[in-house]
Amino acid sequence: MSEDSSDTYVPTTEISKSHHLYDRLHKLREFYRNEYGSEPNLYVRVPGRVNIIGEHVDYCGYPVLPLAIDQCILLAVGFTEDNTQLELRNMEREKYENFSTDIKEFQITHKTSCPPPWYNYYLCGVKGILETLNDSDQRYGMTVAINGNIPPASGVSSSSALVSSAVLATAYVHHATLNRKTLASISAACERYIGTQGGGMDQAIAFLAKEGCAQFIEFHPSLNATPLQLPQGACFVVANSLTEMNKAATSDFNERVVECRLGCRLIAFNKGLNNWKDIQIFAKLQEALACDLSQLEAYAMEFVSRELYTRSELCGIFNVNNEEFEKKFLTDNTRNMQQFKLKQRTLHVIQESLRVQEFRKICEEFSNNFIHSNDIHSNGNTVTMTYGATLARLSQLMRQSHESLKSLYECSHLNLDKLVELSDQMGIGARLTGAGWGGCVVALCDSAESSIKYIDTLKEKYYSQLPIEKCRFKDFQNVVFATSPRDGAEILMLLDE
Repeated sequence: MSEDSSDTYVPTTEISKSHHLYDRLHKLREFYRNEYGSEPNLYVRVPGRVNIIGEHVDYCGYPVLPLAIDQCILLAVGFTEDNTQLELRNMEREKYENFSTDIKEFQITHKTSCPPPWYNYYLCGVKGILETLNDSDQRYGMTVAINGNIPPASGVSSSSALVSSAVLATAYVHHATLNRKTLASISAACERYIGTQGGGMDQAIAFLAKEGCAQFIEFHPSLNATPLQLPQGACFVVANSLTEMNKAATSDFNERVVECRLGCRLIAFNKGLNNWKDIQIFAKLQEALACDLSQLEAYAMEFVSRELYTRSELCGIFNVNNEEFEKKFLTDNTRNMQQFKLKQRTLHVIQESLRVQEFRKICEEFSNNFIHSNDIHSNGNTVTMTYGATLARLSQLMRQSHESLKSLYECSHLNLDKLVELSDQMGIGARLTGAGWGGCVVALCDSAESSIKYIDTLKEKYYSQLPIEKCRFKDFQNVVFATSPRDGAEILMLLDE
């Protein structure tokens, strides 16, 4: 196992009493001791994330702009050569039952109409690493205690963080690589064992996040992360609508993936590409057509022009029978789809990707030419945007993103829309973040002071209006909170003092 201290590998961090995670880790250690009667060998931290902009484009091969948040999954892990039992214990025992299995024999199964059991997410990560090992490699039994404060089913990556934590812990125990990109790729691939056709954003930011900056994460032609400095003083607020949606429990998410793949193939087919059946993501289509995003948008308007396509119509266009259509174009939980909104989904993906490009460009230009005033200064032919104008443009892009997700991708929710409308009233740009259909919004405030006022307003005008059973919190620490970019996954060592 490598312990390379460079940015390429997952670091080991010593946690002393002065560290903000010390109390949580100390409680986790005591829980582990009570459950297993021994000391853990290691601790693992994997953060949740908020995506600033670029929603539902990662599985189409396009870049996203997430950052890691304070909320995280913590593991205490022990291992042994004496057996191959995997034991899982969650500190929230009343919500998450104990689980035990032999790592040589387990299977990941669940009913597609129900949320997967919580431990299936962990099993995905274990399976992902075990599949990289040779048959002759030792399999170790593991005892794991889990503590998480990422709100579940809220669009800030609680499930993916659990998968990624399992990948990191299992890799460490089995002396596998701790290369960040490798672990991110394994985590993204193995989460599909739960049935979700995701694109890899959550896992990438979990491992590639850097303190103090967002990450411009690219997926095509290969995984790459570029730090992006956000305007100094800007503050992001995450507000949980308290409407939960588990994307593995319904077909909604995978339906959008299927519609994107069909829209992509429809353009490829109409452009006469011989391998059109094999082109499933827009980034590869754009590469094959040697065009920019604006030209791809024009192709979409020309060749994916219908508001609604039926299955029989698409079979006719593609000259395939129903059986081939189901086998090659649909997924297990989308085989009953009869109607497809290809135009709407295609336009969202392309236009959202254009917004990501613009967001990055504005941040980079502002970072290179920082001025703090209320005017726009012109120097010859160069116009430099001030802090206020920069944040106004970034907020506008976020607001446009939400409208597209609401109208074209149809993945918003009335409660998310309400939070965005309240933000509009305060002159703050906000958008849903995560898959949608519930979960959180992310809002851009121009200062820490304005974020406090924003949070107070949401408590008064949104949270206080919810039914009592929805708003049963002693505090709102993990419900509505300001956040700044945090580091990615790490191995932790708890120091006694």
